[in-house]
Amino acid sequence: MPAMLPRTLQRILLIARRDYLATIRTKAFLIGLVVAPLLFGGGFLGLAFLKSKPDVKERRIAIVDRTGLAAAAIIAAAQEKNAKELFDKVTRQQVQPRYTFETLAPADDRNTQRLALSDRVRRGQLFAFAEIGSRAMHPVKDDPESKVAFYNNAGGIDETRQWLASAVDEGIRRARLAQLGIDPSRFSEVLAGVTVEKFSLVSRDEKTGAIREARKKDEVAEFAVPFGLMLLLGMIVLVGSSPMLTAVTEDKAQRIVEMLLGLATPFELMMGKALGALGVSLTSSAFYIIGGTLALQGMGMAGMVPFGLLPWFYIYLVADVIMLCAFAAALGAGCGSPQDAQQLAVLLVAPVVIPYFMIAVVMQQPNGAISTAASLIPPFTPMLMLLRQGMPGGVPAWQPWVGLFGVLACTLATVWAAARIFRVAILVQGKTPKLAELVHWVIRG
Repeated sequence: MPAMLPRTLQRILLIARRDYLATIRTKAFLIGLVVAPLLFGGGFLGLAFLKSKPDVKERRIAIVDRTGLAAAAIIAAAQEKNAKELFDKVTRQQVQPRYTFETLAPADDRNTQRLALSDRVRRGQLFAFAEIGSRAMHPVKDDPESKVAFYNNAGGIDETRQWLASAVDEGIRRARLAQLGIDPSRFSEVLAGVTVEKFSLVSRDEKTGAIREARKKDEVAEFAVPFGLMLLLGMIVLVGSSPMLTAVTEDKAQRIVEMLLGLATPFELMMGKALGALGVSLTSSAFYIIGGTLALQGMGMAGMVPFGLLPWFYIYLVADVIMLCAFAAALGAGCGSPQDAQQLAVLLVAPVVIPYFMIAVVMQQPNGAISTAASLIPPFTPMLMLLRQGMPGGVPAWQPWVGLFGVLACTLATVWAAARIFRVAILVQGKTPKLAELVHWVIRG
């Protein structure tokens, strides 16, 4: 350690170096580099795997038509849809199940017929059955007979109902056109849809004054880039800061802290541990950023790498990890045992988890009042502001700086309060302090 550094800084860096090397040399850290992204992104990998291995088993659907007119048109529309979508246009492999249909005459006793069809579904003879209301051709609002009821044994995410819904709409429209005397050969022309393509806004080059043409938007990239950055930030922050809670508690329970306090002050000890955790987080982030960039380049998608957002990513990462590590150190020092610390873990993960519940709101209206206000609340700023900055429209230039000022102020306040709690609580043995005592320690030191 250079002699010119202040003694306090030397001790902080010495503790940080010790904790950093102790962490990255463990097998758990190396395994975590691979396991963590699988845990956080496992859902997307699972969806991708399921998409590559679709269930193509034939699905038979029975239709009870109380209009006497719609069933044939619906089945014809469904079969056309099935023929178009059954095979992948490039690989020619079957990518979805083949749907077959049977029509049944409506019975006077509806419940008995529904029960019989339900039993056929349970026995595997049918995949589902649909019942077309008697007034579905000319529906009336809030009229049960104007609707199509779909019965099956699937869970909440029912792709068959979604698939069949478009065929039902198409078929009933065709039946209505037939009633109006339209030539069936013109149905496709009358019902043909129009493709709506998304483009970016037209802009002007500030240097040359030339008008820049709009470019066609890539919806996958628009979602994947901001969400991926937010997911990566949350994962690294959570993995980097959460071990601090139990580590401080265990050191306190084993009286290791008492030996370290003979070499450093409580503030130096806490800051050293926080910087060590920050070093681990920066190491992990470098691994993921470099690996992700190389992977995208290898797939010919280098344009998706958000190089302009990476400086903000690391600014938010540093501030968020130090803030949460200081908070975790204070909580851990105040706990009497590792079991008590685990019960308080929800307080530590809340600033990381809560922004995930707001993803839909922020992505739909990134510059709306709720999104803007939430992204300026310091504990949530790193993740929500980064998400907004990654959206196509961006954010007003002043907002990231105001958000950063709030994050830095919150980080300094958290470190200051945590240091005062840590200084007292680290030597308190035998009981977990109450909230009033923690507040007293922050005020009085």
